[in-house]
Amino acid sequence: MDVLGIDIGGSGIKGAPVDTTAGRLTQERLRIPTPHPAKPEPVADVVRQIAKHFSWDGPVGITFPGVVADGVVLTAANVHHSWIGVPAAELFDDAVVLNDADAAGTAELAFGTGAGRRGTVLMLTFGTGIGSALFVDGTLVPNTELGHLQLRGKDAELRASDRAREEHDLSWEKWAQRVEEYLRHVEMLFSPSLIIIGGGVSKKADKFLGHVNIDTPVVPAELRNEAGIIGAALCAARRR
Repeated sequence: MDVLGIDIGGSGIKGAPVDTTAGRLTQERLRIPTPHPAKPEPVADVVRQIAKHFSWDGPVGITFPGVVADGVVLTAANVHHSWIGVPAAELFDDAVVLNDADAAGTAELAFGTGAGRRGTVLMLTFGTGIGSALFVDGTLVPNTELGHLQLRGKDAELRASDRAREEHDLSWEKWAQRVEEYLRHVEMLFSPSLIIIGGGVSKKADKFLGHVNIDTPVVPAELRNEAGIIGAALCAARRR
């Protein structure tokens, strides 16, 4: 079944049709920069542009960088605060809308590194912020938002996200020390059997993962930056 997946990020909004049986894009993805400020209507306009580009009139799954419950946005740390309380599912013409990391993790457990894994698996996406998706025996615990755990008196994502690496001009090794500190914290809280690293930095895992040493196995996501698109489409297909 083909479903249009759209991934709303802090810097870019990208989408493509997805074969939800095989877990792969069926056309080259389209990426459009996220409007600034990233208010609901300008973002919705970009989503419509992407749907129009693919001449799409079928089911759509959309990720959002914040807590989404029953299609309503409850938090919006990395987009405009005016999103809070917005019925996003309605705004996007009855699309299935879910947290971005939850979507990426769903894809990774279905088609990537986490396929078939039992126990507690944690997917963490490092980008503008830090997203998280927690699974217990393959079942998602939605909207965990572990990037907002406190480290040294501030949100962890302010110290250990990829944006923090760029803003503080950290070497990969120096940044890896911050990532390790963060991972030790979540390891202590959840005792996962596997941690999967996703987001844009997953394709550069060789630059930093070798400097991260914790007890839990830590692996890069297989689906890389396409995981959100694939997961959004897969979740929409499952709800039909």
